[in-house]
Amino acid sequence: MSALDILQNVTTGTITTMLLKKGIRRTWMQGAMPLVPGGRRVVGPAFTLRFVPVREDLATPESWSKPISTRSAIEAMPEGCIAVADAMGVPNAGIFGDILCMRMVRRGVKALITDGVMRDKAGVMATGLPLWCSGIAAPASVNGLTFVGWQEPIGCGGCAIFPDDVIVADDDGAVVIPKDLVEQVAQEGAEHERYESWVVKEVERGVPLPGLYPPNEDAKKRYEDWKKNN
Repeated sequence: MSALDILQNVTTGTITTMLLKKGIRRTWMQGAMPLVPGGRRVVGPAFTLRFVPVREDLATPESWSKPISTRSAIEAMPEGCIAVADAMGVPNAGIFGDILCMRMVRRGVKALITDGVMRDKAGVMATGLPLWCSGIAAPASVNGLTFVGWQEPIGCGGCAIFPDDVIVADDDGAVVIPKDLVEQVAQEGAEHERYESWVVKEVERGVPLPGLYPPNEDAKKRYEDWKKNN
């Protein structure tokens, strides 16, 4: 099973803990929350998009037809990627609407993550594209942002994200895993999830938390015995 397959069953909460143990703290993207809670977890490589503050001579409706545009960026997105857009948390400029989201769906994009806002909420939801954002606004992106490029390092929700880092997003938000740590985090995260499932069973039968979570030597032994039989 690949690391990406394993991560389908590892929560964002567990991933942040695994990365914290490696000294990496800035992994959860502030402001990027599911537009529709209760959806499936998504996992995939990051395809980055970068906006900067609005420059009125550049951020115009005419810019949508230029080579450097959100439209061109979407056509460069490979199947299976997760689009991650640095919109600097700007609350009054919807970076994408229903038509662009539908094109992403047709290109096989798994999800869109942004610390900014969206527009055309009903239409976007109808496309079925899984989406994490900080809200909804009617004005288009050029009202407050200038699109400047794709597939370069960005900052989204306070996190540094490089192309092909792995993104995992669920109801608790979106996290980034540095691409060189994906295999380790997947394996360690899966084991952590398994241990926590055992802890829940122990707590349900009345075992106190001290010595259980985190485990002392006795708890570790009982857990290993449990694994052998399950």
